[in-house]
Amino acid sequence: MSTVPTSSASIPDHASDHGESLPALALGAIGVVFGDVGTSPLYGLKESFIGHHPLTVDAPHIFGVISLIFWTMTLIVTIK
Repeated sequence: MSTVPTSSASIPDHASDHGESLPALALGAIGVVFGDVGTSPLYGLKESFIGHHPLTVDAPHIFGVISLIFWTMTLIVTIK
């Protein structure tokens, strides 16, 4: 039984592939996290005043919803 010699040129070097794609993956992950954090408050604000159970549009409700959105975004960005 004969063996076929293998050369190092025929074996792909996967280690270099991972090093080049890591920054791209990190950038994509950051975009997903902060893209979602950036758009979700807009939907939340809309649903607070126009959703199934809308709040009255007055100063206390507006400040309350904006405060909830601000602190939620602060906590999400801090934890993630």
